[in-house]
Amino acid sequence: MSGYDDNGIQLRNVLPFEAVPASLHGLRRRVRSQLVAWGMLTVADDAELVVSELATNVIKHVGEGAPATLVLEPVAERLRIELHDTNYHVPALASVCCDEECGRGLHLLASIAVDWGTVLTSTGKAVWCELSADPEEQCRRVLRAEMALAQYRSEVGAAGPAQSCSARMLEESATDLIADLLHWVAAQGGNPDDLLDRAQMHYEAEAA
Repeated sequence: MSGYDDNGIQLRNVLPFEAVPASLHGLRRRVRSQLVAWGMLTVADDAELVVSELATNVIKHVGEGAPATLVLEPVAERLRIELHDTNYHVPALASVCCDEECGRGLHLLASIAVDWGTVLTSTGKAVWCELSADPEEQCRRVLRAEMALAQYRSEVGAAGPAQSCSARMLEESATDLIADLLHWVAAQGGNPDDLLDRAQMHYEAEAA
């Protein structure tokens, strides 16, 4: 694949970089610039966040100053992101967590990517993900939240359909649902504060 279409428009961007903290700002800027050129600004915030986290993981787990390569490629209504490094250790997909071993970057991928994974290469490994560039994705998130809230209200015996409730009643139900989720996370041995921090981070990136 040449990386360009028949009109000379670049369809694949390969960005080699040195994995040092000082390179992160420039990497995010180059990602946003490329997505603007592709008309994919709706996914720019998520892409910057993912790239920053994955590059940080390379710094932490491969080593500061390690050579790495970022690959961006639009695929239909998705943006594919690949980050290649020189480490052959592939994290287990079934054990995504937010600990010293896998780092926050992989947990973030599992939370916001349409699909993601890791693969060994001839020089190390690549972590890849695909983000939805569909502008209607946020609307689908709202609809899913409404469905979950309606089901929750039914389970706890709250009176009346969600559509007929006051904003205050719905906020109270949503608060109760979030509190129950935090209890569930704690019962599984997780950290409720970490969950809230990640949820806020994802919301701010998507809402921007």
